[in-house]
Amino acid sequence: MESQLQSIFEDVVVGDRFDERTKLVSCLGAFRQYWSTLPQESHDQCVQWIVRFIHSQHSPKRISFLYDCLAMAVETSLLPPRMVCQALMSSDSLEWERTQLWALTFKLIRKIIGGVDYKGVRDLLKAVMDKIQTVPNFMSSAVVQQLLAAREVVEYILDRNACLLPAYFAVTEIRKLYPEGMLSHWLLGSLISDFVDSFRPTARINSICGRCNLLPVVNNSGAICNSWKLDPTTLRFPLRGMLPYDKDLFEPQTGLLRYVLEQPYSRDMVCNMLGLNKQTLNIAQHKQRCPVLEDQLVDLVVYAMERSETEEQFDDGGTSQLLWQHLSSQLIFFVLFQFASFPHMVLSLHQKLAGRGLIKGRDHLMWVLLQFISGSIQKNALADFLPVMKLFDLLYPEKECIPVPDINKPQSTHAFAMTCIWIHLNRKQLTRFLFLSVFRFLQQSLRNKSLPMTDYKIALLCNAYSTNSECFTLPMGVLVETIYGNGSMRITLPGTNCMASGSVTPLPMNLLDSLTVHAKMSLIHSIATRVIKLAHAKSSLALAPALVETYSRLLVYMEIESLGIKGFISQLLPNVFKSHAWGILHTLLEMFSYRMHHIQPHYRVQLLSHLHSLAAVPQTNQNQLHLCVESTALRLITALGSSEVQPQFTRFLNDPKTVLSAESEELNRALILTLARATHVTDFFTGSDSIQGTWCKDILQTIMNFTPHNWASHTLSCFPAPLQAFFKQNNVPQESRFNLKKNVEEEYRKWKSMTVENDIITHFSMQGSPPLFLCLLWKMLLETDHINQIGFRVLERIGARALVAHVRTFADFLVYEFSTSAGGQQLNKCIEILNDMVWKYNIVTLDRLILCLAMRSHEGNEAQVCYFIIQLLLLKPNDFRNRVSDFVKENAPEHWLQSDWHTKHMTYHKKYPEKLYFEGLAEQVNPPIQLHLQYLPIYFGNVCLRFLPVFDIVIHRFLELLPVSKSLETLLDHLGGLYKFHDRPVTYLYNTLHYYERHLRDRTNLKRKLVHAIMSSLKDNRTPGWCLSETYLKCAMNPRDDNVWIPDDTYYCKSPGPFPNCDWRFNEFPNPAAHALHVTCVELMALAVPGKDVGNALLNVVLKSQPLVPRENITAWMNAIGLVITALPEPYWIVLHDRIVSVISSAVLSSETEWVGYPFQLLDFTACHRSYSEMHCSYILALAHAVWHHSSIGQLSLIPKFLSEVLKPIVKTEFQLLYVYHLVGPFLQRFQQERTRCMLEIGVAFYEMLQAVDQHSKHLAYMDPICDFLYHIKYMFTGDSVKDQVERIICSLRPAMRLRLRFITHISKMEPAAAASTATSVPQNEPVAFIKTFY
Repeated sequence: MESQLQSIFEDVVVGDRFDERTKLVSCLGAFRQYWSTLPQESHDQCVQWIVRFIHSQHSPKRISFLYDCLAMAVETSLLPPRMVCQALMSSDSLEWERTQLWALTFKLIRKIIGGVDYKGVRDLLKAVMDKIQTVPNFMSSAVVQQLLAAREVVEYILDRNACLLPAYFAVTEIRKLYPEGMLSHWLLGSLISDFVDSFRPTARINSICGRCNLLPVVNNSGAICNSWKLDPTTLRFPLRGMLPYDKDLFEPQTGLLRYVLEQPYSRDMVCNMLGLNKQTLNIAQHKQRCPVLEDQLVDLVVYAMERSETEEQFDDGGTSQLLWQHLSSQLIFFVLFQFASFPHMVLSLHQKLAGRGLIKGRDHLMWVLLQFISGSIQKNALADFLPVMKLFDLLYPEKECIPVPDINKPQSTHAFAMTCIWIHLNRKQLTRFLFLSVFRFLQQSLRNKSLPMTDYKIALLCNAYSTNSECFTLPMGVLVETIYGNGSMRITLPGTNCMASGSVTPLPMNLLDSLTVHAKMSLIHSIATRVIKLAHAKSSLALAPALVETYSRLLVYMEIESLGIKGFISQLLPNVFKSHAWGILHTLLEMFSYRMHHIQPHYRVQLLSHLHSLAAVPQTNQNQLHLCVESTALRLITALGSSEVQPQFTRFLNDPKTVLSAESEELNRALILTLARATHVTDFFTGSDSIQGTWCKDILQTIMNFTPHNWASHTLSCFPAPLQAFFKQNNVPQESRFNLKKNVEEEYRKWKSMTVENDIITHFSMQGSPPLFLCLLWKMLLETDHINQIGFRVLERIGARALVAHVRTFADFLVYEFSTSAGGQQLNKCIEILNDMVWKYNIVTLDRLILCLAMRSHEGNEAQVCYFIIQLLLLKPNDFRNRVSDFVKENAPEHWLQSDWHTKHMTYHKKYPEKLYFEGLAEQVNPPIQLHLQYLPIYFGNVCLRFLPVFDIVIHRFLELLPVSKSLETLLDHLGGLYKFHDRPVTYLYNTLHYYERHLRDRTNLKRKLVHAIMSSLKDNRTPGWCLSETYLKCAMNPRDDNVWIPDDTYYCKSPGPFPNCDWRFNEFPNPAAHALHVTCVELMALAVPGKDVGNALLNVVLKSQPLVPRENITAWMNAIGLVITALPEPYWIVLHDRIVSVISSAVLSSETEWVGYPFQLLDFTACHRSYSEMHCSYILALAHAVWHHSSIGQLSLIPKFLSEVLKPIVKTEFQLLYVYHLVGPFLQRFQQERTRCMLEIGVAFYEMLQAVDQHSKHLAYMDPICDFLYHIKYMFTGDSVKDQVERIICSLRPAMRLRLRFITHISKMEPAAAASTATSVPQNEPVAFIKTFY
């Protein structure tokens, strides 16, 4: 090859017989002939040889001539321009020192680059800029002129009118070479910076206004989405594309992470934000140490030290105590899972505290460090703890011995913390004398074998010696014996023949708080081991009440999760079940029902799965345990948070049976109601008509296979539309009431005609026989006022599990009986018999019967009769009302503060004993039957507490049926006090008002009654102002219909709280912000004002000039409005759409002559606000961004429809179009991650709006930013997924726009066919793959 090429070119170069033109033609002719014989794969090599040959020449004239040859070869389509340009740029001889070669080469490239395809131009731009980087900063000005040829090539490539490539490609390459804050090469001058600046509008279109000031509510549904993700190494927002975003978006978001870290129960959100995975704990190669997280934890400790300097008291439950408590928990978690390094953090603390003189909080800091040191000293090297020495020297400058603190105060454990650290480290051969007197006190206390429980000496000894088994045995032994109870002492528990160990006083919370994590882990391990041991031994003696209560209290500590709740669910429960220790199992389920707080949802759903497995085991088919299993399952299902349902149940999509009941229609109905509420509150189904393709389809289908059922129309009408459609399609034929009546009569005739006792018992109790026996008992009582002994035997034989079906049928039969009752005397007789069956004969418990009645699907008059029966059962006799009244009067819900719960519990059960084995019937039959029962231990439960989750369901059923509103008010008047003991009263109220917003719009009295009944039940147990505002209590609780209170703007501008401090571990909500959000929403929904008006009033808080809203905090107020309004039902937040329409239709945006400023400046809210030049449209933009940033993906999914149906018809001007792009652009990333279909629909809508603007406008001034944004969408989000829809639109645009967008459709300005053939085609459903090829 070389010899032939040499002969072609050297002859021409050397010879001078012909003129230049002739030489050129001759050379090209010879080369053409040779080129045609070359195989395709040798073309590159050939061109590279030519370039090397040219660059080996020293005569500029020869080089110029040969470059002319190359140029002509390209112009005549002999050589591909891309190949030539690449060969030229890759030549080693192309150096800036050869200035003439440099100039000639770049002139040639400038001449032929127009024929290179756009991806080739991108590669050349990168290559040219890399070459320019080799030019030094200091050189002779004589050669600069020739070097500028390279700049001209870059200038030509970047010329938007030349349109050699998408400008988006160019800015990407530039930003890779010159990242944010780095200046471009001097040779390129302002060319690069001006070009990058032209992309600032595109960056702003993709930016959320004031994003750095938006903060989430931890554990709120919006907090688990992708909006809050940060880069775990830099703490920056994960911005898409190499665009010149505003500087603050490139800054580390330390404020956001710090704010989240400060919140109790925020650790899961922190892990979600930073992408930290707990599962890698034991995998050394996957350690995920996160230095930025360490820094923020250290800053929080420093902040706590500063706070301690100003607080007088520590042990008063104040903010300082709560902060240190929280810090201790956070540190343990993040260091334990190796997301933070203990030595690094201590060194950093020393550095930040040095010279500050902050010593008032030093004991609290040492207490926090002691938590980790005591638990890890035996596993880690001494070097890990040496940094604590430096901190000690800094914080304890005293020369004299520190005196012994007062051990009667809980804070003494903090004062002893440093001494405890020294004792632990002393085992690693370290000693100090500053704490000698404290150390001697501890040594002396150890020698005293009788340790009192009246002070904190036991806690101090446990903390100091938890790693020294010889010394630790004594204090821990005292704690354990205190709660285990003396073996010889016995006490009775509720029920028959149920005895327990004698200790009844649990360890108080302030004592448990005074133990280190290591000591608490030892205590909980000891308790769990003892329980398992007793389970294996099948001891007939129940656990001591003190042990059960103390164990419950220990489970609240998140720091000991592995031995705490995780061990409870995954080890203790299975072990107890395997041992068939049904008494202990009943105890554990009671603990979960009445004593657990803030249990993570995956543990709760795991327990639910265990319970469904348990329900199928023959041994659990006994009345008390079956009732407990079903009650616990019901609590678990109804207590699921709206934002928890989808994440948890999608984990079981492969096998949904595990979280569903195979038998209990009531539990499956409760799950469907929870699912309906959750999808409504989170707007999951918004904009959707079917459940096809969604996570809940298989769950619903499995439920219908297990327990086929229907829903009453008034209940179904409250379901989200896709759920309604599902149940209408899967309608189940129901047995007619007439057939039921006939079957009961027939069975009753058999009962009366059969004479052999065994045959009767067998017939009515055998599996598969109609579940009508309770109906027969009803008829016996109605006709004879008596049930014989055989009736009792049949009930016993039927068994607890099968009896549920009989209760279900009985509920339907009751409705039929009451519907056809003649009224008067007969009705009273029916009521009396029904109450006797519950309270006199103990045939069925009240909570189960009410649950069955409430879950039946009656229509019209029969539904009213059903609810009438419920009301009669609850209120007509005094039995239940007295139980509720006494329980509410004598007890308080703050169980964690009580030491005498067991005494009150026993007093109540003695007055109102639970009878779960038909004892009343056994006594009434003739002759009476002697029962030999042994009840399972009952530590916390009773009929009132069991009824609470049923009452929740009853209230909802009554709300659905308008004619029974008055009955509901009566129920609330008499039984509302029970909500004093509800685990989540505010959440229940929030869910109820949210889910039934449509039903309650015009029923303001009922709304008020509901809010008043639930909130007033807690008035004696909460500090004033904990929930409803003073203004609301004073004005809105007025029951007069003729004087409805309409709040003014001032009411909406008053921020809630400040709320009283409380122990968030036992609070309904995990942190103050979550509490504030929910109580604010409850109050707003409770107003006698339409949702639309409330929504508008909330928007006006920032849109109207308000004296109570300081201008400098406007983004914080927008953040609050966004949080509140998105937590309300759709009518409240949909008003934002009306405001957007109003702005887009306004003269400022709709008239091209009305406002002639720079639109991107107008829409930069932050800059405008700072300069006092903001306009209404920029306020709406910023507020919309704040609202949508906090919105669920369900709420956001209305945007495509809003764009296509509402905005598209009114967008006619360029300003309107840019406003819409600014409005929606920042949310495309979220749509791509969470709902791709919406992203594609929005992409198409953007082009359709552009088409309308193009047709309507004579002149387009901002074509380049518009096109840059559309390219950003293509390369970052949609790929070629919308190509078919937009190609037609692009072809209809004006030529200048079409030219700029031609790379989206791959239509070349000169060779459409060729361009199309080289275009990269992407599968329709894989935009991500396309994006990867781009990079």
